[in-house]
Amino acid sequence: MNNELDKTDEQIIRLLQQNARLSNKQIAAEVDIAESTCSERMRKLQRKKIFFGFHAFVDSSKLGTNIEAMVAIKLTKNTKEEVEDFKNSMSLLSEVVNIYHLAGQIDFLLYVAVKDKDHLKDFVMDHITKDYVKSLETSLIYDFSHNPLFPMYLENE
Repeated sequence: MNNELDKTDEQIIRLLQQNARLSNKQIAAEVDIAESTCSERMRKLQRKKIFFGFHAFVDSSKLGTNIEAMVAIKLTKNTKEEVEDFKNSMSLLSEVVNIYHLAGQIDFLLYVAVKDKDHLKDFVMDHITKDYVKSLETSLIYDFSHNPLFPMYLENE
């Protein structure tokens, strides 16, 4: 699929990663193509699921979230049923921002956002402590930065 993307597609993707609120007109002007061409290219990128959503980053502290944490989880076994059950049950919880299923020493890494330390304790005890969870380790997040530009390794470069 990478070889189907050209420099213009790459420019469009980069612009949208930097600011998803850009209009078609602004993007077309920036990459120096007609608005109709730009619109068709963006539809093509969406059909190919190159990008599939536009998101607003929020200041979590202004939404009542005072603690963000990463919770590393090791399952007792990695059967398909246990992995799917854990992943599905975590995806239903509003506190879980992201779920990462990993290879290596830990099986899952959860990015969670909660109101306070009691909420974090209750969340872990009520939702993560399951029969097939062997161990967990919670690390508080002090700060983070986000790079909106996902790297592109196009074969034609």
